[in-house]
Amino acid sequence: MKNIRVIPRLDIKGPNLVKGVHLEGLRVLGDPSRFAKFYYENGADEIIYQDTVASLYDRNSLTEIINKTAKEIFIPLTVGGGIRDMSDIHNVLRAGADKVSINTAAVRNPDFVNQASQFYGSSTIVIAMECLRKNDGDYYIFTDNGREETGTEALNWALEVESRGAGEIFLTSIDKEGTGKGFDVELISKISNNVSIPVVAHGGASKYDHIKDVVFSGKADAVSIASMLHYGIASSIKSEQENSEGNIEFLKSNSNYKNFEAIEITSLKKMMAQDGINVRH
Repeated sequence: MKNIRVIPRLDIKGPNLVKGVHLEGLRVLGDPSRFAKFYYENGADEIIYQDTVASLYDRNSLTEIINKTAKEIFIPLTVGGGIRDMSDIHNVLRAGADKVSINTAAVRNPDFVNQASQFYGSSTIVIAMECLRKNDGDYYIFTDNGREETGTEALNWALEVESRGAGEIFLTSIDKEGTGKGFDVELISKISNNVSIPVVAHGGASKYDHIKDVVFSGKADAVSIASMLHYGIASSIKSEQENSEGNIEFLKSNSNYKNFEAIEITSLKKMMAQDGINVRH
């Protein structure tokens, strides 16, 4: 088995780390660079920053945050949200990102995937797929952080972006995101079993069994986790940020909180290794 990467996802709105459910109801948690540094020091393989409102306002405003984070962590940093053209890719890579995650602009102009992958290399180009299961049983792509329906079927889109040169797929189940009810293993296995590029599973993890399930049954190449890790460090981050903006109490008062295991990445990787999952120590 290949090494399975553990990738914390940090959703950003303005200067703040935020979290919601089904990509909605975002609450401020604190300084994203501090969370990123904590995760790096505790064994994260990569970090992903997602500007949650960038496509809505046709801009990406993460340059300052990227620059600050890149000085403190030395693992790959992926940045998504508002990546509309080649100049946007140039700007976030120059600020310190290693990869870019593209959704809305790729759906609007699929040739952008070809252009970006040919110029910057496939390994730099990640396609974010935000998926929702419709009444016909199929999964469809949404854009603008889950706000806009496209009518594009998910597997067909995955195959197309692979053919256009994308190096990785970041796959989110909107139904599962933030709920703690587990990954949408059916969706993830459907995509991962039909493409040859890596698939990062995101949305729904609240306990170790969810991660084990998506690796063994979903065939994910990496797992991206948000709420589960944020909950795990809530108390330590709160004590360090008493005088800064943040709403850690939202995590504890959220009705889903009791369903989440408080776990750090080092412990998570030990559990994965014990079950025969290859991880980077």
